[in-house]
Amino acid sequence: MVGMEKSRRLRGAVSLEERRGRLGQYYTLIWDDAKGAGTGEVEVIFQYQQGATASLVKRMVRDYPPATRHGKAEFAIIGDDYFKNGKVLAWKATLQRGGKVIATKQSYLWQ
Repeated sequence: MVGMEKSRRLRGAVSLEERRGRLGQYYTLIWDDAKGAGTGEVEVIFQYQQGATASLVKRMVRDYPPATRHGKAEFAIIGDDYFKNGKVLAWKATLQRGGKVIATKQSYLWQ
């Protein structure tokens, strides 16, 4: 299964430079909030710390319209960011609707 995922991520990358640009870590968050649909914009926030950046917390956000009930958000730490700053050591994912936290999940090392 892991081999298939790697093949899917590298599909279409012909040169070594293109392949290197796609190597790294990928995180896929699948979420569902059917009760809150229409009550505010949805934000999926992914915060993470990498090995070479010490305690610096980086953040990625995906926005969805208020009518969205469920979705899939993908976050990628790849290419130069991955090779210069290292592997992701700790992460935290948060689902917000209208500024209110609906759900959160974090890795064991997150503080």
